Amino acid sequence: MPPPTAADAWLTGRRFGVVIDAGSSGSRLQIYSWKDARLARSDPNAGPLDTLPRVEKGTQGGEDWSYKAEPGISSFGDDPEGVAAYLAPLLAHARTHIPPALQSETPLFLLATAGMRLLSPQQQADVLQATCHFLKFHSNFRIDDPSPAGPCGSSVRIITGEEEGLFGWIAVNYLMDGFAGPRNNMQTYGFLDMGGASTQIAFEPGREEREKASNLIDVRLRLLNGHEVNHQVFVTTWLGYGTNQARERYVGQTILDHEANHRSSTFDVSLEKAVLDPCLPKELRLTESPTQLEDVDTHSTRPHMLVGTGSFEQCLERTLPLLNKDAPCPDTHCLFNGVYVPPIDFSASHFIGVSEYWYSSEHVFGLGGAYDVVQYERAASEFCARDWADIMKEHQASREHGQLGGDGQVEENGHVIDVGRWGNNVEIPRLQMQCFKAAWLVNVLHEGIGMPRIVDPGGNGTTTGDKVEEQAQNKGLGRPVFQSLDTVGDIAISWTLGKMVLEASKEVPPLSNSVPQLHDPLDAVELTDDSPIHPIRPPFLDFDAIEDQIAHRLPSSLTRQTLGFSPVTFLFYVFVVSMMVLVMYRLRHRLRSTVRRFHKKNRYNFAEDYAMEEAQPLKSPSPLPWSPSASRLSFQVLQPLRSLSSTLGSRAFRPPPIQIHSHHSPVRSNHFSPVRTSPIRSLSAPAPRAQNGLTASDVASGSATAFVPGSPRLDDGGIVSVGSVSSLSSRSRNSSQMNLTSLAARQTISRTNSTMHVQPGGSIRYEH
Repeated sequence: MPPPTAADAWLTGRRFGVVIDAGSSGSRLQIYSWKDARLARSDPNAGPLDTLPRVEKGTQGGEDWSYKAEPGISSFGDDPEGVAAYLAPLLAHARTHIPPALQSETPLFLLATAGMRLLSPQQQADVLQATCHFLKFHSNFRIDDPSPAGPCGSSVRIITGEEEGLFGWIAVNYLMDGFAGPRNNMQTYGFLDMGGASTQIAFEPGREEREKASNLIDVRLRLLNGHEVNHQVFVTTWLGYGTNQARERYVGQTILDHEANHRSSTFDVSLEKAVLDPCLPKELRLTESPTQLEDVDTHSTRPHMLVGTGSFEQCLERTLPLLNKDAPCPDTHCLFNGVYVPPIDFSASHFIGVSEYWYSSEHVFGLGGAYDVVQYERAASEFCARDWADIMKEHQASREHGQLGGDGQVEENGHVIDVGRWGNNVEIPRLQMQCFKAAWLVNVLHEGIGMPRIVDPGGNGTTTGDKVEEQAQNKGLGRPVFQSLDTVGDIAISWTLGKMVLEASKEVPPLSNSVPQLHDPLDAVELTDDSPIHPIRPPFLDFDAIEDQIAHRLPSSLTRQTLGFSPVTFLFYVFVVSMMVLVMYRLRHRLRSTVRRFHKKNRYNFAEDYAMEEAQPLKSPSPLPWSPSASRLSFQVLQPLRSLSSTLGSRAFRPPPIQIHSHHSPVRSNHFSPVRTSPIRSLSAPAPRAQNGLTASDVASGSATAFVPGSPRLDDGGIVSVGSVSSLSSRSRNSSQMNLTSLAARQTISRTNSTMHVQPGGSIRYEH
């Protein structure tokens, strides 16, 4: 059918939300809707505004609001490519019932539960990535961007058992009006959920216990009027304490006890495999293999025949040790299996149980609703004691006549005339395990959680489930301490409803812009070792998953299957290497100068021994002991003084030649080349020679160019001429002036401080 159009009055101001419960056996899509809070505020006929938005079925008339696909999405752990075809009918159903104009504003969630938790982290990442890719690119629904929670943020992820319990707590209190009215008069319900693998509890402790309790989760919800309600909820889960896994542990222990009791006895081999089981209806025979036995002999792990004896009282006794109440308690208060739970005040706290609590009470016994332990145990005892052949005969008759409803009630002319029967939807495995599940439920409620047994001394022989609540009121007990429910009105109790209540509450405008935005309660939980909830987050940076996301845009020649490696991984490493090269290129000058400074620490620069300061030479630093020139200078201590040019011409260091041009223009320079002189002054003063062997007279006459240490350079890089020697001046470090004549005279300095004067005509005169 086509989606509704804007002309429908039902759609006026309506908001939608879609959530897919991806369980272990199947995925169920559910569509919810609610009126826009702004419209409700402006509508005088909208009713009270001190309540949460009214979340209801998301289709007009309440039909086709749910759609289920099988098997569970976890079955694609080794074949993530099959997720697209699996999800296509679910997505098509949502598009059909939500107007296209509203789909971009409609949040879509796929939240996986027990089945996905059993996969490896890599398989989880593959399935979530394939799911995210399909939902994002094949629909216009609102889906979160990638975040640490997953490839599609919080829209596609795996939730924990604690999260299921918290969402269920919100759903129960929403349906039971636990969030309505003034906060001080409000009494919330506790929530109990039991599945095949685990059981959860979520409740709000009393005020005194909240102050002492730890690991509480803050739940913020916004009412239609903009005010907020805040609750502190405790939630925990017991893995392995669901009905199916408890049954597996029970079978293993029963077989071990049987082997221990008959190991030394001599009896018929045919009877050895027959294990008496009080938790099965009388004469029911089942062949079962223990799956949770470790470190036992091979014989105990073989299949054994279990024969039912149908004793509910013995079954209660046998299943009690499975609670493991003797486990060490790391805190001050534990219920069972060493799990901390704050003390529960059952006079003020009332609980609602769903899932197995409802199935085990209603489908066979017809006792769903308000719970009475005496009536429940009586019905269970009678059922267990029945012969299995008689149970099968009645089951077959109910199927043939079709006269029984699915809730286990016998109706005639619209009135219930009998309970404790089962209908067409009660399968044989349910009847086989009903005795065990009933005993396990009673033990968890009373011996595990500690719920008190309410016993009427007058007996409850004629009491039905509908009258339990009335009896509780007459006894002054108020609401029943516990009741099992499946729906409230026409809305099923499900954790998916709790998730949608949160989403509807987020869309309510706050009273002020300064009010912080609402988030899921678990987003504010600090992840520590003591955190009550540890989100399941598979690896986020998965190159294969990223490639799968863009695979439809790549040619077949660039896929992982064709290349033999992931092109995304290759491009990632190329990008990393390129970034490193780019950074090093940008820092090349600094790196080069750093290397040079390090190299010069081990090398003595002979070209910069002295600097000009007030026309006086600075004392030269001591040469490094390993310098070749240092060795030469040490050897020259006992030799006649050599000329400065020979020292500068040593092989250890040869500075670049400086040419002096023969013109007489005075030149100012910004720097000097330092003058190199011998540390030992000679007794005699022969005519000094430049580096190229020319005498000072040759230099003075301008017949050739010569290297003169300290000669300034022109702006174009040339050397000043010899003709300007007499007038050349330069600024020293302290801006003092000097005559280049004294510079040339300092080419050779005798031990008696003799000076050299260049006379007109090129002759040189020495004065001592």
